[in-house]
Amino acid sequence: MNKYDMVIVGSGPAGLTAAIYSGRQNFKTLVLEKALVGGTGLMVPLMENYPGFDMISGRKLIELMKTQTMRHAEIKELEEVKKVEYNEELLKISTSKGNYMSKSVILATGSKHRFLNVPGEAEFLGRGVSYCATCDGPLFVGRRVLVVGGGNSAAQQAIYLDSIGVLVAMVHRRSELRAEIYLQRLLEDKDIPIIWNSELKKIKGDQLVQSAVLCNNKTGKEEEVVTDGVFVAVGEIPSNQLAYDMGIEIDERGGYIITDKGQRTNLPRVYAAGDVTIGNNQWLIACSEGAVAALSAYQDIQIRKK
Repeated sequence: MNKYDMVIVGSGPAGLTAAIYSGRQNFKTLVLEKALVGGTGLMVPLMENYPGFDMISGRKLIELMKTQTMRHAEIKELEEVKKVEYNEELLKISTSKGNYMSKSVILATGSKHRFLNVPGEAEFLGRGVSYCATCDGPLFVGRRVLVVGGGNSAAQQAIYLDSIGVLVAMVHRRSELRAEIYLQRLLEDKDIPIIWNSELKKIKGDQLVQSAVLCNNKTGKEEEVVTDGVFVAVGEIPSNQLAYDMGIEIDERGGYIITDKGQRTNLPRVYAAGDVTIGNNQWLIACSEGAVAALSAYQDIQIRKK
């Protein structure tokens, strides 16, 4: 059975940064990813607040980070971690393809899209319903779509869709957006319409999406809006099942892993970083937490040796 100093579960910004810092400490490091490297980071259409880049897509930044990480750590894609067994000496990591032993583990499992759970959402997934503008946006050039949400993700997706020639409008359940002021100004500059105080109640169509039923939560009036697509961007929920199974302390309200300032969980030599932890879901913050987690692991293991 292969043994490592560090196994990192997840390969988003937090996981990749943790791997770079871990490998640079001469730790034998493995990154395990159930899908492709990058996770939901691949779906970020455009960032203008990441230091060093005036403008960069999530996909491009992941490519750069992956190349750098591979100089310091081993990466295995399409290998899902099923279980992590904790003991005082080594942790056993069981995956869909094998087993590994490690002195320490960082959970960088990220988050997953929050569903609206409205009629038609699941039925038309891939047939007009999407959660990723960069993945599916080009299919809707010249066509009408709705972006549901009011945070940064919704604003970014709407701006991106508009930039490639999609006829986009936003639907938000409140009277003001939660997105950063800079993004709100871009929406205004691009004259992207926003349907305020409205909630998506149903997605309708035949083989493909044809319309959406919206309800004004102020007046109670329902309206059926013709649209070719619905992009859902109403936030994320932490991917915390591994942590839950391990008995790691989780915030009861949001389901996020609780850590100290060193990204330590309540289990010795188990750390967490990124969107699965309590905090702001920002790329730069995820990278910072990944670095802190790796350095804490190194310090803790060095202490154990003494």
